[in-house]
Amino acid sequence: MRPVGPILCLVLLGATVTGIAQPPALLPVGTFSAATAGPALPDGWHMLTFKKIERHTQYDVVKDQAISVVRAVSEASASGLTKAVTIDPREYPIVRWRWKIENVLNKSDVSRKDGDDYPARLYITFAYEPDKVSFGKKLKYKAGQALFGDIPIAALNYIWDNKSPVGTVVDNAFTSFAKMIVVESGARRIGSWIEEERNVYQDYLSAFAEEPPAINGIAIMTDTDNTKERAVAYYGDIEFVRAPK
Repeated sequence: MRPVGPILCLVLLGATVTGIAQPPALLPVGTFSAATAGPALPDGWHMLTFKKIERHTQYDVVKDQAISVVRAVSEASASGLTKAVTIDPREYPIVRWRWKIENVLNKSDVSRKDGDDYPARLYITFAYEPDKVSFGKKLKYKAGQALFGDIPIAALNYIWDNKSPVGTVVDNAFTSFAKMIVVESGARRIGSWIEEERNVYQDYLSAFAEEPPAINGIAIMTDTDNTKERAVAYYGDIEFVRAPK
């Protein structure tokens, strides 16, 4: 009689391997369409405020064409909504979202601190992984921590600017740890829902010239604290897309 123990183990192992669930093709991070209209924030999202900025942007959930979305109203104010996540940008490199604005900011200027305001932005932060950071960047990061507390090692800001050409990539006016990427510009598409898609992995490589660490946060923000203007924006669902095999 042939031994059945090893054979049975191989059969069970094969069943286990073939039965392993594959990662989902889509990774939702902002399912605003499932939220209830009203002042309560969507599940998992929290206010993001900044030191020395007392006036905060107001966020609520409203219906737009019968779909729940987040509305942001900023009047010489700044704050965002943020959600903690852990995402490998190699596995899920593509981010998709949709947004709409009611106006651009006349005094916005991506190159100036007093113009660092945008009617809409999607903000992606990255975790501090010491083994992936150069010595010089570690020193700058430690200095930034001393000044600002717990900060990400890097951030990508996808923004709706008023005049810079789409595709512009520059350092944030306040810190080189954040890169500004213009995905919409000007008033031509005001009042229309715009579907956006970006390759976060490739954008990070291009902006920072190094491999990205894990994504640890997503934020949306409408801010006018520097320009002292008013802006209204709407944000739809946000999701990441798994890389094809």
